[in-house]
Amino acid sequence: MSDTTSTDLAVRTAGLTKRYGTLLAVNDMSLAVPTGSIFGLIGPNGAGKSTTFAMLASLLRPSSGELSVMGVDPAHDRDELRRRLGYMPDTLGVYDNLRVVEYLEFFAASYRVPRHRWSALIADLLELVELSVKRDSMVNSLSRGMKQRLSLARALVHDPDLLVLDEPASGLDPRARVELRDLLRGLNAMGKTIIISSHILAELEEVCSHVAIMEAGRLLASGPPREILDRLGGSRTMRVRFADGLVETFTVDSGADQAHLLRRLVIDEGRDVVEYVEESGGLEQLFLTVTQGVVQ
Repeated sequence: MSDTTSTDLAVRTAGLTKRYGTLLAVNDMSLAVPTGSIFGLIGPNGAGKSTTFAMLASLLRPSSGELSVMGVDPAHDRDELRRRLGYMPDTLGVYDNLRVVEYLEFFAASYRVPRHRWSALIADLLELVELSVKRDSMVNSLSRGMKQRLSLARALVHDPDLLVLDEPASGLDPRARVELRDLLRGLNAMGKTIIISSHILAELEEVCSHVAIMEAGRLLASGPPREILDRLGGSRTMRVRFADGLVETFTVDSGADQAHLLRRLVIDEGRDVVEYVEESGGLEQLFLTVTQGVVQ
């Protein structure tokens, strides 16, 4: 477990386990999700991501272990948890015989949002997810990307503090994925903590401040991606372009070494550095590194 205090955490688990007969879908997971983060849950299909999310959303009871979501134990206060959490499952769950506005009104009523607030609330949500022009369209007429955005609007209808999004970019075209990433950044800037899963690591590359890597039900590593690599002792390659046009690469072993290299080049050697970037495989390389090694 992280040493982050519980008041700083949106989610805390200790020894969280879910069994289906002899199958351990989630095996002894201890996880800390900082409040205010965009937290990526990474792993291949079958890693246990959806099962973990269903437990966070109080849809499944853990077989054993501890679980706290926004300070609430889902097993003992589901109503309070669902007031503070917005859950977008990996299946759309849209109601095809409703218009878009009717669909959101249904969920506003389900969350007991006062009726006099519906009109302004739904207008704001549709503007946020860029579906205002589809307000009176039938849900079954929407494209896959539009349905995903409508599902996200549904998860936001009660203004939750925490969003749990299970494979929200599944099936989206490249433009829709970029739009989704921009929307997630905007929601995070509004103060929402976001936990998002994907087995396509490029989807999470540019948005996640923290990640957790799962495989076969087990949590292998968690934290900011760079800190995980530093704990593993993995080296990184820096590409440096100088004012005279020369480009050189250097291998360093840590963030401290990275800073020291830049000081040496600029201050000690007096070289004019115009570009100093890390060449890495990003989350994909991190996943491969973690799953091939042992993380304490």
